[in-house]
Amino acid sequence: MSEQRPGGVEGGAADRSAPDPEEGEAQQEAGVTSAKSRWTSRSGRIARGVLVGLVAGGAGLAVGELIAVATGEASAPVTAAGNWAISITPTWLEQYAIRTFGSNDKTVLLIGVYTTLALAAAVDGVLARARLTLASILTAVVGVVGAIVAVTRPTADTSWLFPSLLAGLAAALVLRWLTILSLKGSQSSAGLTERRRFLFGTLGTAAGALAAGYGGNAWIKKRYNVSDARAKVVLPTPAKALPELPASVHPNVAGLGPFITPTSQFYRVDTALTLPHVDPGDWKLKIHGMVDRPFEITFDELLSYRFEEHDMTLTCVSNEVGGPYVGTARWLGTPLAPLLHRAGVRRGTDMILSTSSDGMTIGSPVEAVLDGRQAMLAIAMNGEALPVKHGFPCRMLIPGLYGYVSATKWLTDLNLTTFAASDAYWTPRGYSPQAPVKTASRIDVPKSGATVPAGPVVLAGTAWATHRGIAAVEVQIDNGAWREARLASSDTPDTWRQWSYEWADAAKGSHRVKVRATDGTGAVQTSAVQDVVPNGSTGYHSITVKVS
Repeated sequence: MSEQRPGGVEGGAADRSAPDPEEGEAQQEAGVTSAKSRWTSRSGRIARGVLVGLVAGGAGLAVGELIAVATGEASAPVTAAGNWAISITPTWLEQYAIRTFGSNDKTVLLIGVYTTLALAAAVDGVLARARLTLASILTAVVGVVGAIVAVTRPTADTSWLFPSLLAGLAAALVLRWLTILSLKGSQSSAGLTERRRFLFGTLGTAAGALAAGYGGNAWIKKRYNVSDARAKVVLPTPAKALPELPASVHPNVAGLGPFITPTSQFYRVDTALTLPHVDPGDWKLKIHGMVDRPFEITFDELLSYRFEEHDMTLTCVSNEVGGPYVGTARWLGTPLAPLLHRAGVRRGTDMILSTSSDGMTIGSPVEAVLDGRQAMLAIAMNGEALPVKHGFPCRMLIPGLYGYVSATKWLTDLNLTTFAASDAYWTPRGYSPQAPVKTASRIDVPKSGATVPAGPVVLAGTAWATHRGIAAVEVQIDNGAWREARLASSDTPDTWRQWSYEWADAAKGSHRVKVRATDGTGAVQTSAVQDVVPNGSTGYHSITVKVS
């Protein structure tokens, strides 16, 4: 019989569970070796390089945002890069972005800029492990390029150099510091202390960059915000006030939008990556060029002029057939023609080159201002001061022309010149220098692809031929005869007109519905299909309806 130890089985169990000092040391040594192996592996080195590059890039951008608090929002590195990207975007890509992303195109562009910078920073971080000096120089060079891009923007001044320059310098310094810490942690003699120093340095810098970047951006928004100034604007009483619109301008059809587009739903298409915030106390409008008496006016002087209300439909040249970039508002403004008469337009002048506070230029025919139409400098829409995104404190409006040749927002300059001598922003990009709005119509109810019950089906929509008016609208079902729709009451020739049609015998199946309009001159909308470039899309809007 074998001899048992004191405590029997329980004692044996206790012996097996007791820690073995030698075994513990071995496990600890193995763990350290494993961690060190992961730290020195190729994938580990690349991962740390990527991390260092991203953190350094983020720190640089944060510094740029903080500097831009003093120099202006548009001078911040990402914003300046984005505005430069907009200026070199080919027309086909610009139109693709508008069609695909609509008013979110600016957000998509910013995401693209951030993604590009992040990829470049990641590559630079990996390069720094082998060629630290070269990577540092490349980082600084990116800052120099960004500064050049910023300072060459139309409205830039010398101070716009500093956000990108200092961003590049800060990124290069952080890149060097973190890379050196990382390399020390990779040395064979390095212990946990060196690796922890790298990790704490990286995390601390990342947290600081996030806080500084967010804080700088918020500081910029607050410093340059003009919401308070806008709220203090007292709108003048119009000498020519309009009565409320009669209910008859809108067919009582469910799903058909209102005659006057709510301000919050009014389309926005422009090249401003960041909205210009112009304080009316600082605003001035300069009228000069081929005139006898150039002059400037302040916003207070503008408010002392004669003001009128006018209902007007605006549409963008980028609006495809049946598209959403059209809207109607009641505008409050002072007539533009008296200001041109005051300046004394010289013979041979045929173009107004208008400039916004962000440098956008638009060319408009002088004749369209002086021929009697209600061209104006508008300061309010739908009873409120212009929202910032629609041009506060002042924008130009000329009925009958697409926005890119008539509707300058954040207006600051009117240069009387000629089409032969001057090009506006869009002309070198393939757009026509002059562009009257083409007759267009749209089916709004039902939506394309909708399923409706058999029997009477109500179709409804809008049509516009601004400054000519709409005389008739017709619908066609399955290539049948054109049938006249019922027009709602007309407001002015400068606004769209809504229509409805009762399709009394809608049979089961899939049907194609088209619409066309006739303008106030008797000209029928063309069926020829044309893209938005060079001067507006044409063709009939059509939808497919499923009748069940």
